[in-house]
Amino acid sequence: MRSDAPVRVVVADDQEAVRAGLVLILAGSPGLTVVGEAADGEEAVALCRRLRPDVAVLDVRMPRLDGVSATREIVAEGLADVLVLTTFDLDEYVFGALRAGASGFLLKDTDAEGLVGAVRTVARGEGFIAPAVTRRLITAFAATAPAASAASRAAAAELTPRERDVLACLGLGLSNQQIADRLLMAESTTKTHVSRILGKLGLRSRVQAAILAQELNLPAP
Repeated sequence: MRSDAPVRVVVADDQEAVRAGLVLILAGSPGLTVVGEAADGEEAVALCRRLRPDVAVLDVRMPRLDGVSATREIVAEGLADVLVLTTFDLDEYVFGALRAGASGFLLKDTDAEGLVGAVRTVARGEGFIAPAVTRRLITAFAATAPAASAASRAAAAELTPRERDVLACLGLGLSNQQIADRLLMAESTTKTHVSRILGKLGLRSRVQAAILAQELNLPAP
């Protein structure tokens, strides 16, 4: 996506009133354009295949194909980055969506500004988890997740000491600015490290990196 191009969004929610509200907020925000709406997961996947949006905003509880399964298909095919919405901050569906490769997680009671900001953050390739539950969500996920695979451990071993520190900070749920402050470096440098970490580990988002950091039990820097 060009930096000056509008962020193209597909919105999927089985509740018509909720979906209409999401579309109204996003379509009325500068730099965002809603290119499609879906009432269930199957329709969302089909729209993403046809329209190739930048971001798919999906409710996790939908008929025919739930948000987790839809996320898995969309991510596996590289159709869009996914931002999942849920009513509950530790909904079991959210864990499944993150495992499936979702780039972000947001509560439905988030205000309009928060929704727009989350979509823009995900479109930039940065993962997003609702700030109020970031650390709790990552910790709870890691507690139920299996130990990191041998391949993941081998890939992590190839990181530089600084990259391992940044990865550990991601595991604490810290933002780029918080990591920069903690490690005494510029925020732009942090972004570069995060990008390199994702590339070396073969991950799609900082959310997945945070979970891996917990699985690796990296010590806090």
